[in-house]
Amino acid sequence: MAKHGSLLYAFSIILVLAVSLLSEATDQEDRKTYIVYLGSLPKDRLFSPLSHHVGILESITESSSPSNLLVRSYKRSFNGFAAKLTDQERGRLANMEGVVSVFLSTTYQLQTTRSWEFLGFSEKVKRNPTVESNVIVGVIDSGIWPESNSFSDEGFGPAPKKWKGVCKGGFNFTCNNKLIGARYYIDSTARDEVGHGTHTASTAAGNPVEHVSFYGLAQGTARGGVPSARIAAYKVCGSEGCSVDGILAAFDDAIADGVDIITISIASETAPPFHEDPIAIGAFHAMEKRILTSNSAGNYGPAERSVSSVAPWILSVAASSTDHRIIDKVVLGNGRTLVGSSVNTLELNGMSYPLIEGKDALRSSGCVDCEDGCLDPDLVKGKIVVCRQANGSIEAHHAGAIGAITSTTGSDVSFIVPLPATSFSSKDYDVVHSYLNSTAKPLGNILKSEVIKDLAAPTVASFSSRGPNNILPEIIKPDITAPGVEILAAFSPVASLTDSSEDLRHVKYCMLSGTSMSCPHVAGVAAYIKTFHPNWSPAAIKSSIMTTAGPVNNTSNSTGEFLYGSGHINPLKAVDPGLVYETSKDDYIKLLCSILDEASVRLISGDDHPCSAKTGKKYPKDLNYPSMAGTVAPRTSSFSLKFHRTVKNVGLANSTYKANIISKSGVDIKVVPQVLSFKSLNEEKTFDVTVSGRGMPYGSHVSASLVWTDGTYSVRSPVLVFSL
Repeated sequence: MAKHGSLLYAFSIILVLAVSLLSEATDQEDRKTYIVYLGSLPKDRLFSPLSHHVGILESITESSSPSNLLVRSYKRSFNGFAAKLTDQERGRLANMEGVVSVFLSTTYQLQTTRSWEFLGFSEKVKRNPTVESNVIVGVIDSGIWPESNSFSDEGFGPAPKKWKGVCKGGFNFTCNNKLIGARYYIDSTARDEVGHGTHTASTAAGNPVEHVSFYGLAQGTARGGVPSARIAAYKVCGSEGCSVDGILAAFDDAIADGVDIITISIASETAPPFHEDPIAIGAFHAMEKRILTSNSAGNYGPAERSVSSVAPWILSVAASSTDHRIIDKVVLGNGRTLVGSSVNTLELNGMSYPLIEGKDALRSSGCVDCEDGCLDPDLVKGKIVVCRQANGSIEAHHAGAIGAITSTTGSDVSFIVPLPATSFSSKDYDVVHSYLNSTAKPLGNILKSEVIKDLAAPTVASFSSRGPNNILPEIIKPDITAPGVEILAAFSPVASLTDSSEDLRHVKYCMLSGTSMSCPHVAGVAAYIKTFHPNWSPAAIKSSIMTTAGPVNNTSNSTGEFLYGSGHINPLKAVDPGLVYETSKDDYIKLLCSILDEASVRLISGDDHPCSAKTGKKYPKDLNYPSMAGTVAPRTSSFSLKFHRTVKNVGLANSTYKANIISKSGVDIKVVPQVLSFKSLNEEKTFDVTVSGRGMPYGSHVSASLVWTDGTYSVRSPVLVFSL
C-alpha cells in the first residue's frame, strides 16, 4: 500500500509539473511583442531604466518570471521597453499612469553613378574634407557589407572623438576607419544579406569607386553625397522585413552613439499616430539631440494619402527620376517594335521565339494567369510567356520559359528581371495581346536593355507615396523629392537580384528603385550642409533643403505638392539658402499639446507643465514650417486662412528681402509686411501670409508659392489650400 501511495504521489507531482509547463507554454503562445513607450528619460541620475521596466512588468503580469518577458529595454536616449504580453496585460499597461502608448511590434518594409551628376553635385564641388570626415551618418537598414570598396578606409584617420559607439557586427565582421560602427537587432550579424542597407549606405556616404556598372549598364563612378564622412550601420531588417522593436532600439543606440544624421529607408503601409510610430518616436528624440532624420515617404503610390512618413520633425522624401532611363525593346513577328521597362541584362541571341499567353499554359483549372506555381513547364519550354501579372517573369523563370512579357501600371520605372523579359503599359500590352490573337504562330524577340536620355526628368515615380498627410493635413508631406529611380550603388555579393530562387547571379553593385534610394540622397545632402554649418539645427538644415528646391515635371493628375512637397532637391543651393525657418523642440511640444493629452506630452517632453496657459498650444497651420498648408470645409461660401512665420537671416548681414507671390489659382494672397530688412546675421523677422478665396468643392485645391528675394537669394515656400 505504501508503495502504491508513493507512486500515486510521484504521479501527482508529475501531473502538476506537466500542467504547469503546459500552462506556461499556452501562456507564451498567447503573448505578442508590444512596445511600451514611456517618453523621455527621467533627469534623476539614480534612475535605473531596466529596473523600472522589470518593475512595471512585475506589477501587471501573472507570469512567474516577469523579467523573461522583457524583449528590449530602451534606456540610452529615451525611455521604454518591448515585452511579450497577453491582451489583458497590454490593457493593464495602457491604463497605467506614466505610459504614453502601448502598441504592437509589427513588421515594417524596406522601401549611383549618374544621380549626383544630375543634381549638379559633381565630384569637384567645394568640400571641407577635414570637417566632412568628422560627420557620422547612421544608417538604420538591413546591415552592411563591410568588405565593399565603397567602405574602404584607405586615407581615413581614426574615428571622430565624439563617437561613442561600438563595432558589434557579429562573427567575422570587422569595422574600420570608414565604417566605424555596427550593431544588429535581428539575426546574429550586422552583415547585409539583402543588399538594401549596403545600397543606401553607399548612396549617402560611400567612397568614390570608378568603373562600376550593372552588367555594362550605367557605367561610371559610384559615390555617396559625403564620401569623406563616416558610417555607422544598424541592422533592423532582413528578408522578412523590419522589426518595430529593433527600429526603436537602433534609434536609442544611434542617438547615444553620436551620429550626426540618420537615414532610414523603412516605411509602414499607413501612417500611425505619432506616439505609436517607432520612426516618429525615434526621430523626435534624435531631434532633441540635434540629429536630423531622413525617412523614405513609402512605395505605396500612386494612391493618395499613402505617405506614411508624416511627422514634422522628419525630412520625408519622395522618389523621382534622373535624366537617364533603362528601357527594353520587344520585336514582334509582324516587325513592330515596342519599348518596355525592365533591367534586362540577358539576350535571346537575336532569334524570335513562340509567344504563349499565360492563361493557355496553366497547370490546372484552379490557376490564374502567371501566379506562383501555375505555369506548366512542358507548355512554356522554349517560349515567351505573355502575362497579365506584373511579376509574372518570376513564375515564367521558375517554370523554365525562355522569356516573359508582362503588364504593369508603373511603366516609368524598370526593375531587374531574372530572364529576358520586359513590362508594358496597358496600352502597349494590349498591342502585344492583339498580335498574339491575330496569327496562328505568334513570334517575338526580347532585346537587351539599354540606357536612353530622359528629357522629362525629374518626374515623381508612380510608386512614390503621396499626400495629403493623414495625421496632420496642414503639414505638407512628402517634404522633398530626390533621385530614386534606377540608382546604381554598392550591394551585397550574397544577395539575390530578383525574387526568383533560380536566379543565381550575384553582383557588387546593383541597380534599385524606390523611395529607399531617394532617402539616402537627401541624408547625404544634409550631411554636406552640416559640414559648412556644424551648428545648424535639424530644422535649419531641413529648411535650407526645402526652400532651395527646384521644379518637378508633374505628369500626374495629383496635386503637385502632394507628390513632391517643396520640389526637387538642389544640393549646391541648399548649402547657402539666405533665410531659414527655425523650429525648436518647444515648438513641436506645443504642437503635440494640440493633438495629445497633456499627461502624454509631459512624459514625451520631460517637462512638468508643457501645455500650460503660459506656454500655450501651437496648431499645425501655425508651426514655423518651410511650407504652408491649410484646410477648408467644402462648399463654404468663402474662406480666409492666415499663416504666421518667422525667418532667420543666414545669408548677407545687411539685406532686404521682398515678397513675391507666384500663383495661377485665382485666390487672393497677401503678405504683411512685404519687405523684410535685416541688419545682421541670425537676426529674425516675422510675417503673415493670408490666403482668401471663394468656397471650394470637396477634394479640390489651390496652390501658389511665396518667394522672398533680395537679388542674391530666392527663398521659396509652397502655399497650399485644399478642402477636406
